[in-house]
Amino acid sequence: MTLYYKYSDYLKNKFNTKVYKLPVNIPVTCPNRDGTISFGGCSYCGEEAAGFECLSNTIPVAEQLNKNMCYIKEKYNAEKFIAYFQNFTNTFMPLNDFKNYINEANLPYIADISISTRPDCVNSSYLDFLKEYKEKTKINITIELGLQTSNYHTLEKINRGHTLAEYIFSANQIKRYGFDLCTHVILNLPWDTRLDTIETAKILSAVSSTHAKLHALYIPKKSKIAKQFLNNELKLLSIEEYIDRVILFLEYLSPDISIQRIIGRAPKENTLFVNWNTSWWKIKEMIENKMTELNTWQGKNFNYLNGTILKKYQ
Repeated sequence: MTLYYKYSDYLKNKFNTKVYKLPVNIPVTCPNRDGTISFGGCSYCGEEAAGFECLSNTIPVAEQLNKNMCYIKEKYNAEKFIAYFQNFTNTFMPLNDFKNYINEANLPYIADISISTRPDCVNSSYLDFLKEYKEKTKINITIELGLQTSNYHTLEKINRGHTLAEYIFSANQIKRYGFDLCTHVILNLPWDTRLDTIETAKILSAVSSTHAKLHALYIPKKSKIAKQFLNNELKLLSIEEYIDRVILFLEYLSPDISIQRIIGRAPKENTLFVNWNTSWWKIKEMIENKMTELNTWQGKNFNYLNGTILKKYQ
């Protein structure tokens, strides 16, 4: 039995070969850090954001890709790659600058360009350029959006700077342009319930997100949430509760949505709490073993769209 739709299977089906991500780091910030919306970013965001594995953003994009490609190609014997613009908000810059950075990724071995951004930083002018770029280069485009949770009260508590509405609008817009959409979620936010986990899965299914990327909340040392953690103001889920939340999420998620990541990771030296001091692969194994034990799978409870209640009359 297939427990869940793995991203590696999606890539192999789409590109007929194994495909690996190459992280790209460009000199960009976030409107939630520079004062446009707020200062300091989301409460769980550290100084380096998600880019702890990236090369310096002073290195040109093509050079970063070539360096990372040589290493990955030798290690995994790979032929096709994804240029992953990973850190902070990669559309938060003038359009011409954005075009220049994306154009640098037009290399023979790049099959897909993946762009991390925020729901409130998706604009039709940028999408128009990406559509023309995709048509000209035949390179696939994926937009990665951080949602984290469907609970808009929690979004306010973690200082996301946007609500659920902006995510829904941007997700629908991205899909209308024919791009892939990857949605990031955190399944153990202290203010969320099991009902929020279910609703988040339903929202991703309703907007037809192409991929989902699951994270467990970790506490960077220099983040706003670190103060709450040190003051014992947060009630964090146990590892067993997180595993249950992941399985619950998958059960309600459309089986057509691939899972890019089932658990995140972060450098221990920069965090106060990460993954219950357990390796990510061990947690992944625990999730899969529990799903097998329960005889459950992704999409088991995916029965709530397209007026399914009317089936009794058909």
